[in-house]
Amino acid sequence: MTQALRGEPLEVVDVKGEWALVRTAYAYRGWMRVDALADEVDPAWLPSTRDGDPVEEARAYLGAPYAWGGMTERGIDCSGLVHMAYRRLGKLVPRDADQQEEAGLPVAEPTRGDLMSYGEGAADHVAFWLGDGLILHATGRRGVGAVVEEEEPESYRARRRRFFRL
Repeated sequence: MTQALRGEPLEVVDVKGEWALVRTAYAYRGWMRVDALADEVDPAWLPSTRDGDPVEEARAYLGAPYAWGGMTERGIDCSGLVHMAYRRLGKLVPRDADQQEEAGLPVAEPTRGDLMSYGEGAADHVAFWLGDGLILHATGRRGVGAVVEEEEPESYRARRRRFFRL
């Protein structure tokens, strides 16, 4: 589940009554109401590629509430945070944690800005590694429910984790 943001390009794959099956530019598929489709793509949906730090872009979302499938300051999830941090730099990366991990290159010795995925099989959570045990992520963890910088929680450290770089 994700959000299609205003102005981003969508390919209509199928239409069933009032619903359209669409595919995003980052290959995410989902259903939306036909009357919500627009005729024009906003050319600014993906800015021109520029140098920058994805961690600093992600920090723009600090305090944003956690929303599964979200990609805005009004609500964002862990992989949406990674996706939007890179997207703000003009770089289109996959939308979901497992897709992001698959697209990345494994890292043996992580440095600030590398990504850390969690999950026993496919990744189900992703965070920016800040070093010294600190992470930046969107978490729905009870009592938090927001984008935060924090020491990696024990409950996360106990899970299988992998470092990678996009």
